[in-house]
Amino acid sequence: MPPPSLSSSISRHHQAPAEIEGQALRTSNFLRQVIEKDLATGTYAQRQWGGGPGDAAFHDAGQPDPAKIRTRFPPEPNGYLHVGHAKSICLNFGLARDYGGVCHMRFDDTNPEKEEKEYVDSILDAVQWLGFNWESNFNGKQESHLYYASNYFDFMYRAAEYLITAGHAYVDEQTAEDMRINRGDFGKPGVDSPFRSRSPEENLARFREMRDGKLADGAAVLRAKIDMASPNINLRDPAIYRIRRATHHNTGDAWCIYPMYTFAHPIEDALEQITHSIATLEFEDQRPFYDWLLERLCEGGLLKAPPPRQYEFARLNLTYVITSKRKLAQLVNEKKVSGWDDPRMPTIVGLRRRGYTPEAIQLFAERIGVTKSDSWIDYSTLDGCLREDLENKAHRGMAVLDPVKLVLTNWAEVFGSDGYTEDCTQPALPHSTIAEGQTPPPDRVFKIGKDVWIEREDFEEVPPKGYKRLFPGNVVRLKGGYVIECTGCAKDAEGKVTEVHAKVIPGTKSGPPGADSVKAKAAITWVGNADGVSAEVRLYDRLFTDPQPDAGGKNFLDALNPDSLKVVTAVVEPSLAAAKPDQKFQFERHGYFVADRADHGVGGKVVFNRVTGLKDRWN
Repeated sequence: MPPPSLSSSISRHHQAPAEIEGQALRTSNFLRQVIEKDLATGTYAQRQWGGGPGDAAFHDAGQPDPAKIRTRFPPEPNGYLHVGHAKSICLNFGLARDYGGVCHMRFDDTNPEKEEKEYVDSILDAVQWLGFNWESNFNGKQESHLYYASNYFDFMYRAAEYLITAGHAYVDEQTAEDMRINRGDFGKPGVDSPFRSRSPEENLARFREMRDGKLADGAAVLRAKIDMASPNINLRDPAIYRIRRATHHNTGDAWCIYPMYTFAHPIEDALEQITHSIATLEFEDQRPFYDWLLERLCEGGLLKAPPPRQYEFARLNLTYVITSKRKLAQLVNEKKVSGWDDPRMPTIVGLRRRGYTPEAIQLFAERIGVTKSDSWIDYSTLDGCLREDLENKAHRGMAVLDPVKLVLTNWAEVFGSDGYTEDCTQPALPHSTIAEGQTPPPDRVFKIGKDVWIEREDFEEVPPKGYKRLFPGNVVRLKGGYVIECTGCAKDAEGKVTEVHAKVIPGTKSGPPGADSVKAKAAITWVGNADGVSAEVRLYDRLFTDPQPDAGGKNFLDALNPDSLKVVTAVVEPSLAAAKPDQKFQFERHGYFVADRADHGVGGKVVFNRVTGLKDRWN
């Protein structure tokens, strides 16, 4: 059974969209307020745009920037994106869309040891699947804003040399352990490196030796010269370049020195003329260095003023989920899941295969909002967004997940032949879900005959109190078909029910006048033996039983849900068997399901994944 819900520390957000300039824009938040203020005051109104990333001189030669704002989504291509990245994608691309701007798709590929082309391709696919792109079209001029930080290595090296010659950087040849010790801690100031007093000329020569491969990996780093006594440890002469002999996915072996992320990232933003650089809260302590670096490079005329500004927001903490790339990789490598696209994984490829829709994820990102304080979002919020999206889109269908045969014993007596069948119809979408002016989809058509399949739980030989489905003497309706009266059952030697018996009541088929002349206590779903199709149905559930599986140093593997996947052989009506891969349905009474995008249709197999139930059973 699912565990009880978390306490009130878990947030549920249900906010209405705000109206801005006549458009139903998203709920206001502190980032929107910052952007609106900057637009009102013209903070970036005088910017020039050279047609692509570039230094101050390049943009000075350009035209007034047609984009009112520029944001960016800058993942490192070292793994598959997850639901937390989806929030950032929706935020950055959404803000650019809503305020007449552009969002750049940039790969922060400055670490050659962990990055692969496979991840680049998967990230681009994920962003596009979520409904966004990196193209702009201002005044009929189409531009692509797909960028790679590694294409800026030449400028980053030039910036590093400028900092050295201006006395703002030096080459440090202490051991890594000595640097760690001399950095101090929160209660003790750092100690100057013995190499800190080198002249700019000495530092420049030594840095060029690093570049030329004359020093071993780890023998030296380039450090910014700021303040070893700063209360912000990130300003105690942070390393900005290190030696790494590794083949880069984009630049090959052209470089053996690579910039540190904290040095590269602000430069990337500035070269791309980003106005609002949005990061998660763990980068808040790095903002002073971000500002310091851009101020120095603007002073030197290398970058265009005003520089970008960084703003931090709380990352997504979603219950029953882990988002650590290392831990997700462990699940894959130890085969706790079938791969990165396992439908139980919080990766975007996993969510997509599970059956979540881009619209549901966008709604989720909007609904949870943007704040500067950490909170936990209950997983039911994501499922609720999916139900809202699919309610009016997912065609209905009947599936029997735990089938037992129902035999209508008087079928031949009523219709003249045991082999006689009739067509039944039901709407693909309830009329109440069809928007005004929308053309209803064609009705589903399926056959009823002497034998049909019903859910095993829909029969009780001795019914519990309040039970309204099949038991001897009770009258129910086969949904879309006839009213029947249960007469009993057949059992095997162990006492297990192998067949349920009933009599069909003539003149009660759904549709024609008088069909409701016999009152049924309940209506049950069923699939006809004549045209039902066998299907593999994968009943996915949450991967963890603990709402915070890795919090407080817990071993997340201890919280793996043994019931996160059950595979059953079901019987489905023909409209479901004809599904295309990735097509979503509502299995009546069971929930939302999707035809598996990898396995459905392969070798004639019919394969469905459960996305979510009709209601949240975990709370």
